[in-house]
Amino acid sequence: MRMFRILDLFSGAGGFSYGMEKNSRFKTVLATDINDVALETFRHNIPSAETLVGDITNRSVKDEILSRSRRLGVNMIIGGPPCQGFSLKGKKMGLADPRNYLFNEYLNIVESLSPEVFVIENVKALLSTSAGWFKNQILERIDALGYYVDFGVLTASDFGVPQTRQRAFFLCSKSEKTKLPVGSNDGPTTTVRDAISDLAYLNSGEGDFVQEYITKPTSNYQKEMRMGSSKLYNHKASNHSEIALLKLSMIPPECGKEHLPKNLLGKQKFSGTWGRLKWDEVSPTIDTRFDACSNGTNNHPFLNRAITPREAARLQSFDDRFVFLGTKVAVRQQIGNAVPPLLAKAIANRIAEIL
Repeated sequence: MRMFRILDLFSGAGGFSYGMEKNSRFKTVLATDINDVALETFRHNIPSAETLVGDITNRSVKDEILSRSRRLGVNMIIGGPPCQGFSLKGKKMGLADPRNYLFNEYLNIVESLSPEVFVIENVKALLSTSAGWFKNQILERIDALGYYVDFGVLTASDFGVPQTRQRAFFLCSKSEKTKLPVGSNDGPTTTVRDAISDLAYLNSGEGDFVQEYITKPTSNYQKEMRMGSSKLYNHKASNHSEIALLKLSMIPPECGKEHLPKNLLGKQKFSGTWGRLKWDEVSPTIDTRFDACSNGTNNHPFLNRAITPREAARLQSFDDRFVFLGTKVAVRQQIGNAVPPLLAKAIANRIAEIL
């Protein structure tokens, strides 16, 4: 049986790898990122993988990645290279735009290692910006490297994740055409209630880095998330200001800022700000500022606080065994930037099925 030995580029805290490893044929052997704190979280949760902190554009770092990858027998690469230049303004230079150098570095490493499979994850807008011009540039480069490719947008909620998150994926294979997984959008979705109703007891400022479970799971998803976890980590609520608590106290369960008086609305232009999550729907996309009341629709359905890192992690489909390390800001970035593990698992299952 073929085993896939993964190099995870731009790995962050490890959501992509963690999900892939839920299929026993996939093992991340090397992860690299410029952010040492995110890699500390990665090492804690996937201790069997080697990690390398450094800037991929640095020649010596790149050489080290290639040398370690060859020693470890890497035959698959995953990652989401940042690409700020994929905008209307950047069209003039395309992949040559210096802001997209990380995208090129990813493909250069593919060229050097010639893995059996590689998967690129990115923002949904990448496929449509400039009438698909950037997408076509990437497809041309992948074709020139000699790979079959399937690409498209996957919606996390179609794969059991209690969140609407949409991301673009390119699934590339050397030996035969592969297809991205097809989610089930007509079955029952996993809701906010399914994900976090067992954690609905902290008020602003309460909780701790580690604590005991004090409730029983009330859904299959919660049972799945708790499996193998003896303690509850990262369930600590933000300590909100008095004015924030006053505003939240005026917003009824599952409602939003339409209930605030005009003098308390502030300057926010976006409709979702100060919104509460709805129990029986999926969450909007979890971003890197989920713990701020004014950020968007990420306040608790009825408690006067934003969601905690653990609740955000559950909405991203990280199980409770996955512990996030670092400062409050570092943790929210790690969670908000991650590929949902259940979405990564679906891609792994699809690859295993075809290859």
